[in-house]
Formats: sequence, C-alpha cells, structure tokens
Amino acid sequence: MERAVFDLARIGEVSDLARACKWSAAELRGAVVERLATLEKAGVGPASRVIIAHGGTPAFFADLFAVWAVGACAACVNPDLTPGEIANVITFTEPDAVLPGDRTGDLALPDDICVIEDAAKPNKGLDPGTWRIGGAVAAPALMLFTSGTTGDPKAVVHSFGSIRSRINYNHKFIDGATLRRTLCVLPSHFGHGLIGNCLTPLFAGGDVFLAAGGGLAGAARLGAQLVEHDITFMSSVPAFWKVALKASPPPSRDTVRQINIGSAPVAADLVRAVADWSGTDDVRNMYGITETANWIAGGSARDRPPEDGLIGPMWGGDAAVCLSDGSRAKTGEGEIVLRPPSLMTHYFRRPDLTAHAIRDGWYHTGDTGTVDAQGWIRLTGRIKNEINRGGMKVSPEEVDALLERHPLVVEACAFGLPDAVAGEIVAVAVQIAGEGTIDGEQLRSWCMGRIRRECVPERWFFLTDIPKTDRGKLNRDIVRQACLKTVAT
Repeated sequence: MERAVFDLARIGEVSDLARACKWSAAELRGAVVERLATLEKAGVGPASRVIIAHGGTPAFFADLFAVWAVGACAACVNPDLTPGEIANVITFTEPDAVLPGDRTGDLALPDDICVIEDAAKPNKGLDPGTWRIGGAVAAPALMLFTSGTTGDPKAVVHSFGSIRSRINYNHKFIDGATLRRTLCVLPSHFGHGLIGNCLTPLFAGGDVFLAAGGGLAGAARLGAQLVEHDITFMSSVPAFWKVALKASPPPSRDTVRQINIGSAPVAADLVRAVADWSGTDDVRNMYGITETANWIAGGSARDRPPEDGLIGPMWGGDAAVCLSDGSRAKTGEGEIVLRPPSLMTHYFRRPDLTAHAIRDGWYHTGDTGTVDAQGWIRLTGRIKNEINRGGMKVSPEEVDALLERHPLVVEACAFGLPDAVAGEIVAVAVQIAGEGTIDGEQLRSWCMGRIRRECVPERWFFLTDIPKTDRGKLNRDIVRQACLKTVAT
C-alpha cells in the first residue's frame, strides 16, 4: 500500500511568542513520541478520528504529529468554540478521542469518549527509531471545519496524499532559504495558517514563530518582530495588513524575502503598500481554499505589476472556467474550476455537498473570473453566500440558525457588507415576534458565548417582514438591498 509520509527528522523548531516559550526540534520530536504512546494506549489507530480542540502552540503540533504517527485523522477545531459548539462537533464527528489541551475544565465532554487531558510537553529523550509519520495516500489525515458548528457542520476532509502533495508543491514555489524563519500570525485550525504558514516551512527544515491572536497589539509589533527574529517569510490575510501598515513602524532592516497575502481578495494598492513597507518586492497575491489545502495559485509583484483581482498561475494542477452552458474552457470568463493534486477527498458525511462541489474531477469554487493564455487567474466576483470576514469564512446560514433560536426572533437573514479593514462584515436582518422589543446590542450580547466572535453580526436591521422571491425563497441580495434603505442599529 502506497503511503504518504512526513519526515520529522528534519523539522525546525517552534516558538510561541505570546507565551515566550520555544521547543527545539528534538523537544518536539520527543513530545510526539510520548503522545504517540498515549494515543496507542487509548486504542487510537488507523481509521480513528481525533479532535484537537486547542491550537497556536508547540503542543498543538506535537498532538497533530502524534495523531498522524498512528495513521489517524486529526479534526482541528477553533479553540474559541463555545462548549456547546464543540459538543455539536463531537456529536457530528463521533471521534475516538479528544485532545482538549488546556480547555479541559470548561468542556462538558461525553463519558464514552476518550479524553486525553494531559497537555503535550517538550521532551528530548525519546526516540521511536524512525521519524517518518503518515498513512495510506488515500486515508483521511485532516478535517477542517468551514462552517456549521452551531447547526449541521461542514467539514473538509484531506487525505495524507493531498496534504503531502500540497506541501511538496509549496516547496517548489518557495525555496528553503525563504522558509528558513517563518512568522505565523494566523490560527492553526485555519488551512492558510496550518498548512501554508506552518507545515510548509516546518517540513522544509525551517523554524516557525507563532504569533496568532495578536490582534491590534500584535500588528503594532510586526515590524519589530520581523527584525528581532530575523523573519524571512510570512503569510497573512488582507485585513491583518490593513491594520499593520497603520499600526506598526516598518522594520528597521530588511529581513523578509517573501510575503504571501491570501484567503480574501487583495487590492493592488495593498500589495504595493506591503512591498514598500517590508522592503521586498516579492509580495504574492495568493489564491487558496480550504478544499484545496491552502494555496493553489499565486503571482508575485516581481512578475507582473499588481492589479485588483489578479492572482497568478497555478501551483500544480489545472485551472479552467466553467462557461454559462456548463462546458469547460482552458481560457475565458466564467466560474473558476480547479483540478489540483491537493484536492480534498470529500465533505465529511455530506455526499450531497461533495457531489455539487466536485464534478468530473473538477472542484467548482463558486468564484467568477478569467484565465488567460498564460494561465494567470483573475477573480472578478463570488457566487457563494459565504461572508469573508478578514479571511475567516462565515456561513450566513449558521448565523440565521442561531438567531432564530432566540425567543423573540421570528426570522433572520445574514449577509455581508463591504468593510475597509475586514473586507466584509456580518450584517443581519431580523424580524421580531409580535410586540417584542429588543435592540441590536442586546442581540449581540446574546450571541456572544453562543457562537464564534467572527460570526457575531456588527450591523443589525429590524424589518417587519423579510422579503422573499416570487417563489417564496430567501434571496440575500434582495434582503441586503431592502436593509440598506432602512436605518441600521
């Protein structure tokens, strides 16, 4: 049986800047061996599913690599999920084990699930004899949730083969010297942060510096961090850069060789501003989707002058456009469809979604754009309803479902509104029952603790009736237009 493996013998070290701790490569490998023994004792093996409910630390990578060492699938969830959301994910995934990290105390976990409460610790003294981890090429390796933690979850499943392929192609387009010292300001449950910004440099022998969750304070320290840690590579979302360019002085010396920007549309002005601020002209507008295991295309400002929506050529695999008649063309305008070697295998327990997204071997992105004769992709719009809030995808259906659980809410319809910093913010139209009285701030407070912070609406519109199409269906564009004619709270 063909296996896809990852070699821990040549990984770099991991530093947690927020907690001021560093694990050497030897300490990380030792922790993996220790966690591996714990998982095997708990009966975890190939075909098992393990939820990792923490992240953004060296201990997270010890847990992830230990899960892969037994050939199991790691389901990486947002550490900020509420206990209720995690309980919903557990019900959906039916895991064999849960690794809660330091969250053990606030989670009400079922008695019939193995919970490994002790957090991973650095350990130099353990040697398994081989540092090659992984599993069968087609076996599930990674599950990333894109929406639905309060309702029906939507989880992308990647095989060991798709993850290995994506990292291999990333190495072809980013050299080892560039990946020598990487700063990650993204969460580790996010494909962009995990696969692109952490696993890619680690498996190239590079060191990773974790600074996720820094917010405004973290962005303000960016220039100093680049110099202090001699950072050579980083990748982030446009919203982070919009804050950092205003909040942080530029680095006092040039250290960065390459910067990737992705997970949301990138304006040409932003690419130029980042290049001027950082001192490198190798700033790349990247196209990446959770279903394709992060980056699948990108172009550097060195190769073509930045333009709004201009992405670049594929990083392995094929791109095409789906025309209005349903046919595919190598060039032209239409829905962007992709056939990368790192395509997901399926949506977990959602064959309906899988069949809609992957047709004849091509992944339908829901994005509209063009592909030119040189293979450069340009994005012009989006078919999907997803709200892209600073690179974090928010399902409006998920927001609707939560709000409609409130006793005074008859119906809710969430949608995105443009925002200069985040790209989009979450807005919502709400119909209140009878003579009920409630305002946006009260509903916002009610949402907090019940759903992730990025899903909580920022603008609230109260309508006596939420408009529908002539067939009685909800159309978010129609609702958005109706709301903009009213006064928001």
